[in-house]
Amino acid sequence: MQQINVLGTELMPCSYDPLTGFYRTGCCENRGDDPGLHVVCCQVTDDFLAFSKQAGNDLSTPMPQYGFAGLSDGDQWCLCASRWAEALEAGQACPVVLESTHVSALEFVNLADLKTHAVTA
Repeated sequence: MQQINVLGTELMPCSYDPLTGFYRTGCCENRGDDPGLHVVCCQVTDDFLAFSKQAGNDLSTPMPQYGFAGLSDGDQWCLCASRWAEALEAGQACPVVLESTHVSALEFVNLADLKTHAVTA
């Protein structure tokens, strides 16, 4: 089944290093069984990582038991749509790669806000 991005075209990979996505395929795809909807491809920033840690989701600390090296400023990562929406509301939204952000993100945020924070992969 072809995955579609927020621009209505084929979903492009987000990151292979670090390997991201709920299914660890490198893509922010949605197959209907990811309760967190990890569908927004972000380029994380130090400010966003601090915000996320404060909000209860520490993405910067390595967790080798889960094969997670921890994220650093500039890494691309499939983020939960609801967390990106929270960060947006708090003024801490990280840049987004539209071509790699799944269309289901639009259930949580509008395209105009995503475009305001868009960067090229």
